[in-house]
Amino acid sequence: MQTRIIFVCLGNICRSPAAEGVMQHKVDAAGLQDRVKLDSAGTIAYHAGDRADSRMRRTARRRGYNLTSISRCLTQKDLGTFDYIVTMDDTNYDDIASLIERHGQTGELVKFTDFCRHHDVSEVPDPYYGGDDGFELVLDILEDGCDGLLNKVRELH
Repeated sequence: MQTRIIFVCLGNICRSPAAEGVMQHKVDAAGLQDRVKLDSAGTIAYHAGDRADSRMRRTARRRGYNLTSISRCLTQKDLGTFDYIVTMDDTNYDDIASLIERHGQTGELVKFTDFCRHHDVSEVPDPYYGGDDGFELVLDILEDGCDGLLNKVRELH
């Protein structure tokens, strides 16, 4: 059985590709790469075709994560393809909940921060308009939440 997870933020150039990269690193380290399929997308297509933001790639690389995904917009097909649709903030969650209401789904819509154990936050903040500290904070939150999500995946396998 393969668990399919898609991470979703607004433009798919900062938070969701970083979540995908952090989680892939943790999945690989746990030897679960054959059991977990990861992807990321945005709720808008503004950055479709772009690599992750260079500041996020640089910050992630310093921590040993390689962000290779190319930005794309979440599709109706994704709603039925992924077991978990993991959102970065309340707006993403609400936007996708509306899509699900109209089109249906088979996957479970969840908030990324529900998997955090050490960070008491309700959203992963968007670092796009801030400085380097914002990218570091996002990675701190993502590492925490990906640990919790990996524990969930292990329970399934």
